[in-house]
Amino acid sequence: MREPTRSATAELSPKLYLAARRPPVRAWLQPTLIALVVVVAFISCYIGLQRDPQPHQLPIAVTGPDLPGEIHQALGDSVEVHPAADAEAARHALERHDVAAALSTDGKDQLRLEIAGAVGTSTTSAVNNLVGAYAHGAGKHVTTEDMVPLTHFDTRGLAGFYMAFGVTLAGFVLGSNALGLTSVLHLRHRLWLLAGASVVIGTVAAIIAGPMMGAVPAPLFPLVLTLSFLAAAAAFTTKLLGTYLGPVGVPVATLLLLTVGNATSGAVIGADLLPAAARTISALLPPGAAVRTITDLSYFNGAHAAGPVITLALWSATAAVLLGVRPRLIRRRAAATA
Repeated sequence: MREPTRSATAELSPKLYLAARRPPVRAWLQPTLIALVVVVAFISCYIGLQRDPQPHQLPIAVTGPDLPGEIHQALGDSVEVHPAADAEAARHALERHDVAAALSTDGKDQLRLEIAGAVGTSTTSAVNNLVGAYAHGAGKHVTTEDMVPLTHFDTRGLAGFYMAFGVTLAGFVLGSNALGLTSVLHLRHRLWLLAGASVVIGTVAAIIAGPMMGAVPAPLFPLVLTLSFLAAAAAFTTKLLGTYLGPVGVPVATLLLLTVGNATSGAVIGADLLPAAARTISALLPPGAAVRTITDLSYFNGAHAAGPVITLALWSATAAVLLGVRPRLIRRRAAATA
């Protein structure tokens, strides 16, 4: 006997047919909830962190027999006082990015404040406000000088952030696209694609922001290396999360890299002004590590660039290894259940 057609089935039992054709509730809820989580996290991170930034343990080199103690007593936990032997030693610490400012006496009732504009306007503004408050209460006058100014083509100090954001976004897009190539390219070829394209992304970004626009005055080769590692970290991590978590993996990568990572990078709001939790994870995520490296390479002779570069390399290598061993894990699981 011939089975009834779909239209006949619909006519015979319309309620059952519509029920069978109705999409599951999950198909409606999952994309909506993911989108809501992303928008809430994005707005909360970017706007929330800028609502009321407060300095905490802001490192300042201070010279003089009594001045370090007076500053610590007056400003409390807002600053971390680094006593310096003399003004030259304090300036050297500033130029190495060991501290955010250097403060010394400059005659009777006179203070000399040396800052590094390259650390960002939020940090230098906080230093000026703190030292100004102390000087006002002590009846002293402050003379301020920027010892490490920003380049002429980046007067707001945001070029490093925008470059890191752009490279992270490019790596994220690269990793997302690679998820759809499973049936086209062998895993080995996909990994080579991610690595090679990351180098191209890093090279192009470094050339545009550096020699072409002059907004990031870092040496070209170290900058290319840093941005290539950043792109690779974003690409491999996105591919890893999408591979292991399925459809939820890409939104998780969005939250981790593009939202939390960039919001806590310390570029728009200085790391010393972030809340404790954000400050803790700032240097551990790829965008934060990259921004620190870019700043150090551009203005502080790479004094503290090694640690953040290692962080970027570890993100890339760990994600690549986990992607590489996944087929072996699947085979072992299949053999164990067979």
